[in-house]
Amino acid sequence: MVGLRWAGAAIAGSVLLLGLVGCAVSESWADGSKRPDASSPESGSSVEPPDSVAQTPNAPLPAVDPEVVAAQTRFGFSLFSQVVQQSDGDNLMISPSSVALALAMLYNGANGETQEAMANALSLRGLSVESLNQANQSLMTVLENADPKVKLAIANSLWARRNFPFEDAFLQANQAFYEAEVSTLDFSDRQSVETINDWVSRNTEGKIPTIIDQINPDDVMFIINAIYFNGTWQRVFDARQTSNQPFYLADGSQKSHPMMRQDGGYLYLENNQFQAVQLPYGNGRLSMVIVLPQQSLGLDTFLSILTPDNWQTWQEQFSFRAGAIQLPRFKSEFSVNLNTALQAMGMDVAFDPSAADFSGLSAEPTYVSRVQHKTLIDVNERGTEAAAVTSIGVTTTSMPMNPFQMTCDRPFFYAIQDNETGSILFMGTVVNPET
Repeated sequence: MVGLRWAGAAIAGSVLLLGLVGCAVSESWADGSKRPDASSPESGSSVEPPDSVAQTPNAPLPAVDPEVVAAQTRFGFSLFSQVVQQSDGDNLMISPSSVALALAMLYNGANGETQEAMANALSLRGLSVESLNQANQSLMTVLENADPKVKLAIANSLWARRNFPFEDAFLQANQAFYEAEVSTLDFSDRQSVETINDWVSRNTEGKIPTIIDQINPDDVMFIINAIYFNGTWQRVFDARQTSNQPFYLADGSQKSHPMMRQDGGYLYLENNQFQAVQLPYGNGRLSMVIVLPQQSLGLDTFLSILTPDNWQTWQEQFSFRAGAIQLPRFKSEFSVNLNTALQAMGMDVAFDPSAADFSGLSAEPTYVSRVQHKTLIDVNERGTEAAAVTSIGVTTTSMPMNPFQMTCDRPFFYAIQDNETGSILFMGTVVNPET
């Protein structure tokens, strides 16, 4: 079930994998047309087992390749593990789907060892580029229609340096399968930074206003994925039941914080390692999975056993059960450079200017200079709002030369040399050409 595999999980105030549910409709198309927005979220009034929730899509949806879902799940857990290792104990949140889609677009330009390294990092296990593209296209279609009461929006874009030679097949594949907007900009103009950031802000409902601070002289492309999620709980929390309660920090101290409370029936799992509950949004297709490690275990130890196989096993063990949950209201923002994480996952060749092979992107030598990721989440009594952006900076190893204008209208130096030996035959200055 896609909603179970791709759900987010809040763990003791940290958020895990919410981005896996956060992708769907591209609101801006390459041809300038618009898709209709999902209907505004509405709350349900009763709690029933998820199997009893009617799913009535307007039209048959394409089949989703389970291998692609499994690959993105494996990639997501591996990436999250790497980010955890780099963290300093603060709240974390990544969107594996956002990163995976951005990398999938880049994957269309990779060849040779670089393509193989990316396939291993993305856990594709022999899946061809064509199959990956078609599967991602189907998956996005399915997710955009997952629940009319939940807004899921995805947008992809390619921002290319003007006059730099890119392969038509690379651009066309990303337009056809990822509905990516392709734009060329004058990267020497500061306005280009604002143009890209305006697109990011627009496609995250203003939640993430910027993703890049500057464009370097040798940057030739930015590949960007933006995701926006806004879901109302199937049964909203009653704000009158929210009260300040102690929240215990990892160091043993405590703080008073607003805690929401709700009673009802939920998909629930408890063992000697943790308690877990699924809180559905809208019609129940999408849920937030909340995992609370047992006090004797702790979050760090739980994260050490958080693997794709264990996650799948746990999903199959949930059962419907009555109970009560208290959940803190929380809002957090997170930003991380993913270069180190992706290199540790085997993609180091893509970041090596002397070894990267993106000949499918351009005949000019290019490499990945930076992968920047930003996320935001706001969880309250009504529901959840979240956004994520992934930006991949593609840089040339030989900086393109812009046309120049040279006007020798002031004193200058000159030399006449033997280019074979380097011997200078004459040298001099001109301070007044008329004397």
